[in-house]
Amino acid sequence: MSGPFDRRRVRAHRNRAAPGFPDHRFLYDLALDRLMDRLRDIRREFPCAALFGLSPDSARRAGLCAAGGIKTLIQVDLAEKRLDPGAGPCVQADAEFLPFADGVLDLALSVLDLHLVNDLPGALVQIRRALRPDGVFLAALWGGETLADLRRALVVAEMRLRGGAGPRVAPFADSATLAGLMQRAGFALPVVDSQKTVVEYADPMRVFADLKGMGESCALVDRPRGFAPKGLFPEAVRVLSGSGSAPEGISVSFEMVFLLGWGPHESQPRPLKPGSAAVSLVDVLE
Repeated sequence: MSGPFDRRRVRAHRNRAAPGFPDHRFLYDLALDRLMDRLRDIRREFPCAALFGLSPDSARRAGLCAAGGIKTLIQVDLAEKRLDPGAGPCVQADAEFLPFADGVLDLALSVLDLHLVNDLPGALVQIRRALRPDGVFLAALWGGETLADLRRALVVAEMRLRGGAGPRVAPFADSATLAGLMQRAGFALPVVDSQKTVVEYADPMRVFADLKGMGESCALVDRPRGFAPKGLFPEAVRVLSGSGSAPEGISVSFEMVFLLGWGPHESQPRPLKPGSAAVSLVDVLE
């Protein structure tokens, strides 16, 4: 499907960032920890679960499985270099073309993975179909306030340097829009909430290194081509700081939007064997 994002570029950015990702993953770990808190509140077991997004470290993976009573955890990621076959079953797949049969998952978790999907309504529908009746979908996405200050600073800085500006930070959906998409996708009892995190950077240029290290470089189809203007990022930092000189530090905002929805009951639910964890995986490697 065509759309604002170049999915091949998203995959390339994530693959390139994969080796050094542990040095930049703090926001992903924070998102997973917050999802685990929500999972503990549900107080039930999920024999078969899928995790969309980067594999957590071993400690968090163990904590996730313990929190949800998960017996089988399948990792799904667009970027094959972010998969960890040694930690359990995994499959390289695009969230817009999921390889799961209908009604095979007890739990679907997505950790900062769906914000660069072109057909988000379609991806949500596929996840809902993959859930068993009364299965659970939990997700964290970047929200509309994420990097809003940096987006504005880059536009102002580029206008100052060359009299024009192109989009360099992707737009993100707000909570109200995501709530509507959850209802449209057919989830039962959808709940949407958000939390804002402000990250303080003593070294202002570190924010750009973190974005690249997380695999979050610009993947917009209409992104400016070629190299950024010389001095763009230092000028954007000066705009962010509100001063004309090089600042000692800056603050950058990240908004996480959390989604919770349930697989709707069928009119005549099929019987399930306790603890069954059958799943259909399709090899989608290019």
